[in-house]
Amino acid sequence: MECPFCNAKREAILYDDGIIRILVDSYPANRGHLLVVPRRHVESPNELSPEEKEALLRGIELAMEKLTQALRPDGFNVGINLGKAAGQTVPHLHVHVIPRWEGDCSHPRGGVRKAVLDLEDENLSLRERWEKNRMSDEEIEVLRKAFRS
Repeated sequence: MECPFCNAKREAILYDDGIIRILVDSYPANRGHLLVVPRRHVESPNELSPEEKEALLRGIELAMEKLTQALRPDGFNVGINLGKAAGQTVPHLHVHVIPRWEGDCSHPRGGVRKAVLDLEDENLSLRERWEKNRMSDEEIEVLRKAFRS
């Protein structure tokens, strides 16, 4: 399998400092869903160097800062799925940063990705759910500008 994070599409990359990348999630759980990814292909946190661990944490903070500037969410879900049993579909370590808004679902309790699903969402196909949660080109551009500032 060709790694979609090692070979990320240019338009998905919001930030790249040579150690980490911040990407727009292709299958967003909510509007503004970003991924913080080490540039080096690793599958678990114990494979990261101390520098990569620090950069990943800084990337999470940066993603939340820029999402707050651009989209003004009320909160965030931040999490990592490690292993197939945990729902990981791409075997390259990545951290989900998911913006949340009051009322974006009726029952926000639960796991990181499932937390944004509502009964309405459960009745949608995956494709409909992802399309519903994608940011517009204009929103991505506002976010891209926030990362440049």
